[in-house]
Amino acid sequence: MREQKAGTNKEAAGTHSRLSGICPVAASCGGCDLQGIRYEEQLRQKDRKLKKLLSGLADEIHPILGMKDPLHYRCKVNAAFGLDRKGNPVMGRYEKDSHFIVKTPSCMIEDETADEIASVIFSLLRSFHIRVYDEDSGHGLLRHVQIRRGFATGQYMVTLVCASPVFPSKQNFVRALRERFPQVSTIILNVNDRRTSMVLGERNITLYGKGFIEDSLCGCTFRLSPGSFYQVNPLQTQKLYETALRYAGLSGKEQVLDAYCGTGTIGIIAARRAGEVTGVELNGDAVRDAIWNARRNEVRNIRFVKMDATDYMEMLSTKAASGRRGAPDRLQKKDAEKMFHPDVLILDPPRSGTTPRFIDTAARLAPDRIVYVSCNPETLTRDLKRFRARGYRVKEVQGVDLFPFTEHVETVCLLTHK
Repeated sequence: MREQKAGTNKEAAGTHSRLSGICPVAASCGGCDLQGIRYEEQLRQKDRKLKKLLSGLADEIHPILGMKDPLHYRCKVNAAFGLDRKGNPVMGRYEKDSHFIVKTPSCMIEDETADEIASVIFSLLRSFHIRVYDEDSGHGLLRHVQIRRGFATGQYMVTLVCASPVFPSKQNFVRALRERFPQVSTIILNVNDRRTSMVLGERNITLYGKGFIEDSLCGCTFRLSPGSFYQVNPLQTQKLYETALRYAGLSGKEQVLDAYCGTGTIGIIAARRAGEVTGVELNGDAVRDAIWNARRNEVRNIRFVKMDATDYMEMLSTKAASGRRGAPDRLQKKDAEKMFHPDVLILDPPRSGTTPRFIDTAARLAPDRIVYVSCNPETLTRDLKRFRARGYRVKEVQGVDLFPFTEHVETVCLLTHK
């Protein structure tokens, strides 16, 4: 890795009307697409984008929900380490769409304490004789530092991503870091010894603490491990999930299917208002965290299935069509016995959206309500058109600004039968 030289919402309106172009490395970093644009105008641009894509497709599109203070909202920070052209160690963020490192000791959208922790780690490298990783030669130890904050708990997790599990004077390093930042409740060594663009490797070694932190969201507590998916803007995530649950219209009796459930956040929150919830997720680590989260919150009316969401939907459809009590051999017996017909379907797929097979199967199962949570308006539009062709109407759309100063928009949609 080589250094690159630095180069309308009522709640938000009137509160943060200054220009956003206050980052000195904005041009070279490129992480914030909307630098130099007033926050109110950013919201208007995102509103226009959603309306352009979804007008004529949705019955009602509500104004996007913005933030009162859109600075320093990211509770997950990834700092990259490498060498500059003279061979000196540098720390910063990757330039957009490249692996050039832009020197950024702080960032206007990242948690300020997390940025301070990363800078202190960088300052400790020389005294502990720790070499940063050189992506060109494959030599060196420290590749990245990932810092996560539990927004409600104030806990910090530091993950040192290294090319080797051998870390010099690790206990003294831990002691030095915690003397500066006692709020750091766990420190983890993640081993990434592959030549890959992926930040995290597969092996974690806990150097201090429990190996995870906790955070609270919508009245529930969730465990965050180094690789756990968790929205980086908890304040706006609460608005996102509250909207999703309002659209779900739960009365305490419904059977809910939470597809692409990740670590179970939406499903666990919904379980308090539903009769039964099933979460489906292909990532095994996420499923383990989801099970732990359900137990931590004493939620007993939810279960999790490790399976591709589309495959699981097709199994539900096959059973519903055949009327048999059994299920395909690929589904474990204990899961087959608990298969059910969802009244409400919640899906939160990746940026690529869901699959045509998923949509077709969902239409055959015909849940009363479908709540679609999307992080990509383009793939959302594509999928909503297919849902509509299969007999559903898009009743309401609510945009939520989880990523100020960027072009990203999170959207919640309510679909009902035509």
